[in-house]
Amino acid sequence: MTMWQKLTAVSVAALLCVAAPLPVSAAEAVHPPAQKWSFDGPLGTYDRAALQRGFKVYREVCAACHSMDRLHYRDLAGLGYDESQIKAIAGDATVTDGPNDEGDMYDRPGRPGDKFKAPFANRQAAMYANNGAFPPDMSLLAKARKGGADYIYGILTGYEEVPEGHTLMQGQYWNKYMPGHVISMAPPLSDGMVAFDDGTEGTVAQASHDVATFLTWAAEPHMEDRKRIGVMALLFLLAFTGVMYAVKRKVWSAHH
Repeated sequence: MTMWQKLTAVSVAALLCVAAPLPVSAAEAVHPPAQKWSFDGPLGTYDRAALQRGFKVYREVCAACHSMDRLHYRDLAGLGYDESQIKAIAGDATVTDGPNDEGDMYDRPGRPGDKFKAPFANRQAAMYANNGAFPPDMSLLAKARKGGADYIYGILTGYEEVPEGHTLMQGQYWNKYMPGHVISMAPPLSDGMVAFDDGTEGTVAQASHDVATFLTWAAEPHMEDRKRIGVMALLFLLAFTGVMYAVKRKVWSAHH
């Protein structure tokens, strides 16, 4: 093949790639709807009631499959729980500890200093229990997914019937906000599935919004401190600018 023939072949291939239709998943990509979050904006803060409701959703629903390896029970103080409540929550978990004086491992109730108990002993056990799919750790999920809380809310509320012309394998579900639309997680929430202690109605939309709030806090628990320091720094810089301007006027007043 001559050099001219090679260049022609490459050019034709490039044109075919440009003209080729987009994959169905890319052409039909649907972005999750933007929600209102209490923590948005430079002065945004976490809604403690929403955080506690979201933790309850995680504890009663998500924790059956998803771990949160970066959180300790003592961290729940950031949600507004007191010491006795944290001890009670941690005590509901059974933690393997040891070895003891005899060299054996043993089980004990959880303590505030323990990490959140993982639902599976290892990755292989998690995949075996979920038809080969590995449920991701949720500690940093809100940071790891584009869209953060909006993405989480969208996935939890985006389940639909399979459209005509599409076929899913066993254990797969259709979700309009999932990239590619196919997801291995069954719809985790239903209306009334979680009864909130404060009387808030446990709809799918409410539970999804609250657990997205909780997962955002889990990924960035010090956000409020960061924003507070940022505001203080800006106020300091404004005051410092005023002082420096007054000094400049004083120093240069004799030359005007």
